[in-house]
Amino acid sequence: MMSESPALLPVILCGGTGTRLWPLSRASYPKQYWALADSSDDTLLQLTHRRLEGLPGLGAPLLICNEDHRFVVAEQMRQIGVEPESILLEPMGRNTAPAVCVAALRAMARGDDPLLLVLAADHVIRQPEVFRQAVAAGIPAATAGRLVTFGIVPTAPETGYGYIESAEPLQAERPVPIARFVEKPDRATAEQFLESGRFTWNSGMFLFRASSMLAELERLAPEVVSCCRAAIARDTPDLQFVRLDREAFAQCPSVALDVAVMERTPLGAVLPLQAGWSDVGSWGALWESAEHDGDGNVLRGRVISQGARNCYLRSEHRLLVGLGVEDLVVVETDDAVLVAHRDHSQQVKTVVKQLESAGASEGRAHRRIYRPWGHYDGVVEGRRWQVKRLMVKPGAALSLQMHHHRAEHWVVVSGTALVEKNGIEELVGENQSTYIPLGAQHRLTNPGKIPVELIEVQSGPYLGEDDIVRFEDAYGRSTAYARSQAS
Repeated sequence: MMSESPALLPVILCGGTGTRLWPLSRASYPKQYWALADSSDDTLLQLTHRRLEGLPGLGAPLLICNEDHRFVVAEQMRQIGVEPESILLEPMGRNTAPAVCVAALRAMARGDDPLLLVLAADHVIRQPEVFRQAVAAGIPAATAGRLVTFGIVPTAPETGYGYIESAEPLQAERPVPIARFVEKPDRATAEQFLESGRFTWNSGMFLFRASSMLAELERLAPEVVSCCRAAIARDTPDLQFVRLDREAFAQCPSVALDVAVMERTPLGAVLPLQAGWSDVGSWGALWESAEHDGDGNVLRGRVISQGARNCYLRSEHRLLVGLGVEDLVVVETDDAVLVAHRDHSQQVKTVVKQLESAGASEGRAHRRIYRPWGHYDGVVEGRRWQVKRLMVKPGAALSLQMHHHRAEHWVVVSGTALVEKNGIEELVGENQSTYIPLGAQHRLTNPGKIPVELIEVQSGPYLGEDDIVRFEDAYGRSTAYARSQAS
């Protein structure tokens, strides 16, 4: 018998690349893993979970992400003291309907039927207490079998959002039936929507019983369900992760939950939400949702502003100075600088496409690349050589590996490293170095309590990250994985 008060299982969708927030957000490290909300040091993913604290019946979250970001997701959850119910790895992106389907199947695998609270990992909500009140208000309807979506009460006639029309006057205390979904309207139509009082922005946040959504998916999108069942049936555990079967998931239609179910079901209901929501879809949107100084500026990092007005100025590394400028977005990273008028910030994605077409590394990855053992930064490179800076976390270890085309020279600048070369171990302390000849089997371990920082000098005819042959790895990575990570 199903519980009268089902558990509440957060389902956090961590996919997406957020190219409109380039140069900060890139495929290798998208916006959901950055601290972008006002003065908080938490990332958008961490804030997504934190705002749930205090909800009745709250269970451990189920997170869905891609292969490349799995260790980032796990580490960011560990930092805030959260142990996920599971982290599902999608072999490729298939939009939100398959993601929700596998979450529902996973949630019901033990015979339970929890409420699923489906959230995107990259939203900002400035009033989390109001958000929790809205979720609590939606629980009775969701428990009874309704498919609840949270509609954002419009603050302007936005043309970049989809809209939801309610069949009845909107009520803050309970969801009301949905009349229709409307794709992004023109401005005149959006103004009419606001005047009617029956339209909200489509947020992409949902609340429903797992069984209720699964039944509608079976009825309206059976191919999605069959492919997801096969992907779950043939999944494989990998440390704290669950890998969906690649072949089965690849056959799944790529379709949004709105299109597959919500636009067609009679069970849909909308609950209005006024909680300072933003999908952080552009630098302009981030400026609008953030707190401003007396001159209307948002300043992040090492920034000096004199006479600047209504600007978003962000520095990740170097000093950024804004003098007498207005309505600009300026974002500095280690390898790129964006200067744009706020009204044109949506066009950043076209620049990313241009970079990707040209094969430029700046379009996809930062100089800092995160790995399960820590991270490395590209410092400088030349013909047949390059220099990297590595940080290895306490207790972590690189894989036992070798290279066909390069030798390496490691200089430890902080901490103590245990280095294995062809079966022989040595301790390398601060201001000491060791040489790794071409073809040598080697591994570096941090046996201490503080991070190991070292400078790595590579030399050889080919220096790509896919020149790695792994023999042993604590993180389940294979040589094939190494090749897939080539920069």
